[in-house]
Amino acid sequence: MSKLQIAIVGAGVIAEFHAKAVKDIPDAQLAAICDIDSEKADKLASQYGCAAFDGLENMLKSVDVDILTIATPSGLHRDPAITAAQYGIHTIIEKPLEVTVERINEIIDAHNKAGTKLGCIFQTRYSESLDPLRDAIKRQRFGRITFAGVYVPWWRSDDYYKDSWHGTWKLDGGGALMNQAIHMIDTLCELMPDIESVNAFTARVGHPDIEAEDSAAAALKFKNGALGVIHGSTACYPGQPKRLEIMGTEGTAVYLEDSYTVFEFKNSEPGDQQVLEKYANMDYKSGFSDPKAIAHTLHTKCFEDFIESIRTGTEFKISGPEASKSVKLIESIYKSAREGRTVSL
Repeated sequence: MSKLQIAIVGAGVIAEFHAKAVKDIPDAQLAAICDIDSEKADKLASQYGCAAFDGLENMLKSVDVDILTIATPSGLHRDPAITAAQYGIHTIIEKPLEVTVERINEIIDAHNKAGTKLGCIFQTRYSESLDPLRDAIKRQRFGRITFAGVYVPWWRSDDYYKDSWHGTWKLDGGGALMNQAIHMIDTLCELMPDIESVNAFTARVGHPDIEAEDSAAAALKFKNGALGVIHGSTACYPGQPKRLEIMGTEGTAVYLEDSYTVFEFKNSEPGDQQVLEKYANMDYKSGFSDPKAIAHTLHTKCFEDFIESIRTGTEFKISGPEASKSVKLIESIYKSAREGRTVSL
């Protein structure tokens, strides 16, 4: 079986995570990297032993590519994704898929028309530590779920935003929610997808000079009557681990990064204590104070799953429509904060 040839668009920080992930996959080979900054493309390509280009179409015409992975600023995902579809190339995109649902739908339509695979990288979904939580929800061990909360109290310095696309509406699609908290918002959308409405506030508290929010708080109402909270920030020094809480009439789970601080149910099982012990004091790497302080191992799992979906013709778990859910929720939060009212989803 021949290796799938993968090319990367973009040669910034996240592109290196993609390159590392591809390098770890026996079934794949990094064929090329392109960036409008040719020096950056050359540097990263030489590091990983592949070709470098300063234009996407030149790369696609010069190199056989099976999969294009997009690692440009978020608001620049649409055009290369559509170009890839026109060339008949499967495409996987760093989160978010794009900065608005409208732009996401254009990408989805292009790949549906081309018959190519489209996926998004939400690597948190590949953390095995979430499996006990998924299982507990599936088996209704919480009873009636009454509350779900997501908290991402992170820190980014002024240097992170200075002379950067970060925190801009056009290229980042927003601030702390669309860039940092979106991973846990995606997890919430997977676990508790039936959100009815949101009421939210956003603010620039620690970084007053950026366009978008560095702090956001949203109250959620779910269709089953449960309530919820989303807190996302890059103004919480020195940054704290992300947290997810699910509570119900018969159980509570508190998930802290890759660990559980609470995993308790009315009808206890022997495995409950094992979950606490297995995932206690995990030696995790997180980006709560440094965007580079994450491991690439979950990116690797995501790429492997995408490749498997291509090989087998099965649906990739983070398809275009699935990846759009978190962006739709965040857009609704922004609308609520902007208009000062409850917004229905």
